[in-house]
Amino acid sequence: MNNFNTITSKVIPLPRNNIDTDQIIPARYLKATDKVSVAEGLFADWRFYPDGSPNQEFIINQKIYQNAEILLAGDNFGCGSSREHAPWAITGNGIKAVISTSFADIFKNNALKNNLLPITVDPEIHKSLLDLSEEAPEANISIDLETQKVFLPAGQEFDFQIDPFAKKCLLNGVDQLGYILSFEANIAEYEKTRKSVIIQ
Repeated sequence: MNNFNTITSKVIPLPRNNIDTDQIIPARYLKATDKVSVAEGLFADWRFYPDGSPNQEFIINQKIYQNAEILLAGDNFGCGSSREHAPWAITGNGIKAVISTSFADIFKNNALKNNLLPITVDPEIHKSLLDLSEEAPEANISIDLETQKVFLPAGQEFDFQIDPFAKKCLLNGVDQLGYILSFEANIAEYEKTRKSVIIQ
């Protein structure tokens, strides 16, 4: 995992409500054994026609949004089954943050463990971001994880909330296990000094 701090990017507007994990990554891609193959399945039923050709009208396929790192989604994003492949597919396509008015709890937890930042905003801020993406699709916004702020082109800014431990892991580019392993030397030292306990 890479350290997550500040990203500056165009915003990909996908304001559909209740986008579930089966729409994010259809079940047929869950058999994939590598994250590259999972990435190919992101929004596959919307990105591609049945014959496999790309749907150029779907927002993520449009040239202007190539390499964009921020997705602006509708309410209740990531509902449905608890597949970890959903954040894998999103990050595999270069997206580092998803902004929505709400997230399914399991998706949000999976995202934070897989280097994807879910940002919850109120409806007014969401509308202002959607308006910006429609009026100035080339405009960039910046997300600063350290200060927990989002900066808009005209100078507006707003705060967002994140669990402190999840923030620490993202900033250091580690998952929960990686964070524990960062104390490996301390653990080894403790084990050396700890008295053996004999259970009879």
